Amino acid sequence: MIPRYSRPELAALWEDKYRFELWLEIELASCQAMEKRGIVPAGTADTVREKAAGRLDPARILEIEAITRHDVIAFLTHVEELAGEPARWLHLGMTSSDVLDTCLAMQTGRALDQIMKGVLGLAQVLADKAREHAQTPTIGRSHGIHAEPITAGLVFARWHAEVIRASSRIVRARHAIAVGKIAGAVGVYGNLHPEIESEALAKLGVEPETVATQIVARDRHAEVFCALALLGTAIEQIALGVRHWQRTEVGEAEEGFTPGQKGSSAMPHKKNPILSENLTGLARLLRSYAQAGLEDVALWHERDISHSSVERVAMPDATILADFMVARATNLVKNLVVNPRRMKANLDRTGGLFFSEAVLLALVKTGLPRQDAYVMVQRNALKAISEASSMGHVGALPGRFRELLGQDADISARLDAKALDDCFDLEHHLRHVPEILDRALGGRA
Repeated sequence: MIPRYSRPELAALWEDKYRFELWLEIELASCQAMEKRGIVPAGTADTVREKAAGRLDPARILEIEAITRHDVIAFLTHVEELAGEPARWLHLGMTSSDVLDTCLAMQTGRALDQIMKGVLGLAQVLADKAREHAQTPTIGRSHGIHAEPITAGLVFARWHAEVIRASSRIVRARHAIAVGKIAGAVGVYGNLHPEIESEALAKLGVEPETVATQIVARDRHAEVFCALALLGTAIEQIALGVRHWQRTEVGEAEEGFTPGQKGSSAMPHKKNPILSENLTGLARLLRSYAQAGLEDVALWHERDISHSSVERVAMPDATILADFMVARATNLVKNLVVNPRRMKANLDRTGGLFFSEAVLLALVKTGLPRQDAYVMVQRNALKAISEASSMGHVGALPGRFRELLGQDADISARLDAKALDDCFDLEHHLRHVPEILDRALGGRA
């Protein structure tokens, strides 16, 4: 089922009417190339175009297909109904996959073009958020545990960089899929000529398959599915971050909540990260199409039809779904409500424990073996944590870790008060953030 969708122009690429119109363009381009070589009477393509273009009836074609059980034959039969005798020259020397695979390449390429517009928009809103929160300090986490300080801008910049990589894969996949064939059965031009194929495909905006069989190689299509799956995974990365931020215990950011919106049928107080959870689920579905695409690559001999049934579902669904996810993720990021005060409060919850590495390194620089220094810092950190826990607090009480370090004789013998204070400098810790953002955002941070 197509989701409630803000870009119907992409969905329209997969409608029967559009597909049959492309089939006609492919047949006419091939016919014109044959006319130039005297294989087909001059003017045939123009005559058929005049009588059939814009008049194709998808319902009639499907009606014929119910009898023929063959879609391309049903299409050609309908064109003959419209154009009469000149239509007999269509499809000369061609096989059904010449039309089907060339059409699929055109549809998929145009779908990827639409998706790319959205991806660049998503990258832009992420870049905007990265710049806005370039100096908003927050805690970095590893294994879900407070690690060391970062800024919220770095998180958005990381997501931006992953989306840009996803866009690069889509560009490569767009190039890989822009391949068709008009090479006849098993691809050896038995009743055609490579020049006919080259001329016709150039007019259609695609290139000839390097070595065709009866079909275009399906590793090309698998590349598209994989590129879309990785785009979905990049969006899921954003969604997971927002879901964590919106947890009650964290509260560092939340999805925009519009007037009149309801979070729960039972609990009026709820504001849930529904967009992010939705995107997480859709990413799983998008990845499943990549698996199907990979399964389609290995086919029997010069062709079998096992890939076709997959692609008729998977390619429209995957491209529409990817575009929908991009649009939803863009709105999610654009309307995200970031809470810098809560980020700072969470940063302070551990009472400066995250400066433990700075103290460790300062001790090492005095000549102390690293493992000895580690033990000294750790025992004070764990003591600060234990004291706070006994009082019902998380992390350490404000200033307690610094106080314990100063009271430790082994440490104070090597680091005076100023040296310890210098270890607790947040600005020093984050001094390279602008450089990282410049690298991520192209020097515009």
